[in-house]
Amino acid sequence: MNRNRFRLLAIGTMLIVALTLPAQQTPAGSGSTDQHSAQSGMPSVEQHLKVLSEKLDLTDDQQSKVRPILQEMHDGMQNVMQDQSLSPEERHEKMKALHMKADKQAREILNDDQKKKLDQLEQEPHPELHGNPNA
Repeated sequence: MNRNRFRLLAIGTMLIVALTLPAQQTPAGSGSTDQHSAQSGMPSVEQHLKVLSEKLDLTDDQQSKVRPILQEMHDGMQNVMQDQSLSPEERHEKMKALHMKADKQAREILNDDQKKKLDQLEQEPHPELHGNPNA
């Protein structure tokens, strides 16, 4: 169980970091819906939702339910990243807790097939998540 949680955290962190590249490349005046995210290097909620929607075939209803979960995780992660009083270990633990909470909430919305796709997504490399538009 702990091995699966660690794998999940590692993949989730990879997704967050991987989605950072496109966010960093967003020009300041491009009309980005989340200006602060682009400046902080974090992927926007919409970018994260888009990847999950494409990979898991989320319905419109599921997207509307997942969006606030991603927003809460995103806001929490921004706060953690900005908290200079935290040690790297504390920052890692807080990020891990935020991701685990979001993962648990999101999985409640997914059907069994989508959960399997998410499990597979977490196990395989995905070049398209690393800022490679040709993937």
